Amino acid sequence: MSEYQLTLNDKSIAWGETLDIEPLIGSYTNDTIRKGTGAALDWNLPSGIYRAKDVVNELDKLLEAMLVQLGEPVNSDPSVLLDSLQANLAISGRESSLPLGPLAFEDRAGVELTDQAVRIGEQLVSWAREINSQKRALSQYGTAKLEELEFRSHCYHHTLIPDAVAQVFGPSGGPRVMQLYNEYLHQFVLLRDALLPFSNWEQVPFQVKEHTEFKGLRFLEPARKTFLTQLFGRDLSHKSIVQYAQSVVSSGLSTAGYGFQYRLGTILPAGLGATAATAPRYLLKWHPVQTIQLEETTELTAISFDYEYEDYYAALRNEAGGGTTEKGDILSVSGELYDRQPFKARLFPIIDAGRAVLRFIIEIDGREYAVDLGQIFRGHRFLYRPQGSEDFENSSDKLPPLSFHQAVDILSHSGLVTNTVGVHLIRTGRNELVVWAVLGKLYPENVILLDMADIEELSSAHAAGKGFGAKFLVL
Repeated sequence: MSEYQLTLNDKSIAWGETLDIEPLIGSYTNDTIRKGTGAALDWNLPSGIYRAKDVVNELDKLLEAMLVQLGEPVNSDPSVLLDSLQANLAISGRESSLPLGPLAFEDRAGVELTDQAVRIGEQLVSWAREINSQKRALSQYGTAKLEELEFRSHCYHHTLIPDAVAQVFGPSGGPRVMQLYNEYLHQFVLLRDALLPFSNWEQVPFQVKEHTEFKGLRFLEPARKTFLTQLFGRDLSHKSIVQYAQSVVSSGLSTAGYGFQYRLGTILPAGLGATAATAPRYLLKWHPVQTIQLEETTELTAISFDYEYEDYYAALRNEAGGGTTEKGDILSVSGELYDRQPFKARLFPIIDAGRAVLRFIIEIDGREYAVDLGQIFRGHRFLYRPQGSEDFENSSDKLPPLSFHQAVDILSHSGLVTNTVGVHLIRTGRNELVVWAVLGKLYPENVILLDMADIEELSSAHAAGKGFGAKFLVL
């Protein structure tokens, strides 16, 4: 097995062993349409490993059965049923199953998940239209078998567009078709909501096990209910997103850190391998890697990644010191790491007393600097960005004095780095690996990430963050 490597422009982050899960995808233990308890045929997702599009493939069999039972050609127009699916997966409107749009979230978690819901819903509907146009289920089962499909769908909450109501409850429709369509819609809603935590949701593999008491993805309903209650109640934390993700992929974990490993890969915050200024702060990302090598004899199949400092407020803090005061354009002295900057970082796991901690390690001038990966993500979630200043004046005389620090000086401290007073600018050589490492070393209270560090941005940064205490500007 080869080492897994994540690229970030001309930089990289390496760790663990790459997993090849492709042979596991699509190998199912049963047929989707099979003999039920009575005379009719039933539908269920067979046990196996799925990605999102695989589930859409299996759900199309429900739609094909509906179209057969509605009759050809006038009463079985798939576009009407698919338009109603699109309305259900939208984030606003009468038929929306997840009306996030009207809530207009301003918190970052809410904004990121709202954008996710839009992206995922649109792609799922696109796949549903594409797959149905191919008529795979009709070719596989034939008209007679699809005509026999019948079951009770226990869900009453999905609203249809008027044309779909006329079709499903019209002369060719009725209770049998309505039950199939209700399950079709509900499974799509469960699929969309299950994928919300993951930035690369199309790639995430998850396990489905057949249950006699409920169908398909309904095993996710308890976790989904808790997750959506927190989301709509504006009480959603990063930890609760991780907990929900653990349920979605059937990790078996009962406690949550900031990420985890399960048998099909590793889930970490989506910022890893991205630019800190624009990276998601609350979404997660699946990686095809076994981060921690497990012994073949162990029964452990999943591991939660813990913060080194569970309570960062109580963590050891060290003063950054006064730094240096320099005259002139700070841009001219901000790239001192250029000739000695690291181009590769690695993640190193430490397991002690049942806890798994990951360290982010970079090398500068032959010396290694290690930072807790969890604290890096925590620092990223808590950072500020410069805010527009209406009273901006093009003069450095109006700005508070700056103290300058090299990133290596910050990274050399133990614990977390802070100061009691002053505005401190940390130069990273504009190296993203160094930026991430510094975010993990600073006490995450009053940290502002800069882009340009020109006079206008420095003025905006002065207005950002908390109105008290020392302020750290990371360039």
